[in-house]
Amino acid sequence: MAVTMAEITKLRHLTSAGLMDCKKALAETNGDIEAAVEILRKKGQAVAAKREDREAAEGCVLSKNEGSFAAILALNCETDFVAKNAGFVALTNLILDNAVAAKAKNVEEVKALVIDGRTVADLIVEEVGKTGEKMEIGAYECLEAPSTTSYNHLGNKLATIVGFNLEGVDYQVGRDVAMQVASMNPVAVDRDSVPAAIVESERNVAIEKTKEELVKKAVNNALSKAGLNPNHFDTDAHIDSNLSKGWINEEEAAKGRQIIAEASEAAAASIKEQMVQNIATGRVNKFFKESCLTEQEFIKEPKETVAQYLNGAMKGLTVSAFKRVNLNQD
Repeated sequence: MAVTMAEITKLRHLTSAGLMDCKKALAETNGDIEAAVEILRKKGQAVAAKREDREAAEGCVLSKNEGSFAAILALNCETDFVAKNAGFVALTNLILDNAVAAKAKNVEEVKALVIDGRTVADLIVEEVGKTGEKMEIGAYECLEAPSTTSYNHLGNKLATIVGFNLEGVDYQVGRDVAMQVASMNPVAVDRDSVPAAIVESERNVAIEKTKEELVKKAVNNALSKAGLNPNHFDTDAHIDSNLSKGWINEEEAAKGRQIIAEASEAAAASIKEQMVQNIATGRVNKFFKESCLTEQEFIKEPKETVAQYLNGAMKGLTVSAFKRVNLNQD
């Protein structure tokens, strides 16, 4: 049975598959449009299975909010060329729109959504058939709050959503905070919500760094008193390098190494623990100010914190939660 151009055009409209793929599918099914659609879907499934071992490192990240619900969806693919394709971006938007409308809570719920008689999982498989690239939902984040906002960064690689504790938050205020999250990548809303393991790790690092600095200061003082330049003795490798360049002689190198060993031991033994703890606490507080959203300097007005900006915009306003998805490495 001859396949007409009208039939091919109709099948292409239904599936967005290639011209020759549509022609072959129609020839195989003797012009049966529904059977041809199924063949092309199966082809998509075959491509998806074939590509399972490929890395889907590119993609499109979009966010959306409606009332008290907001979500971010990352649909991954293999190349930036496909990620920028209008059809791929449209599919990401379509899935996200339906996920927000259904208030889907996780990836499994998103995949199970039915759109025009097909599940999201099936729609992704069909898109695989069109592009020949592996695709998958790389991330899905959502939140609910009295007020929500969303922000999509230029290029569709980074998106954020933010929830607020009060209703009626001004659009620009919400956008400003969502952009703050995108730009400054906070680890938590405030210091009380930072995971205990992270706080403990930061404190341990601060303690060790403080002790190293105190020992280093004592060593440098000892070297200076002995008439040696501390910059020539900061590491064993540097000492050897300076020796080979003639900047220090063998006697100075030996003397410097002895001073370093003795001064380091004496300084470590005499460190006052309370002083170390005080300095470490200051460093942890600095971490909070840099990493907790409400304590960060507001990027549009560095003289005030995000908390101060929010309270100035609406008395008692604060962030209840936020999510951030970045396809690129921060």
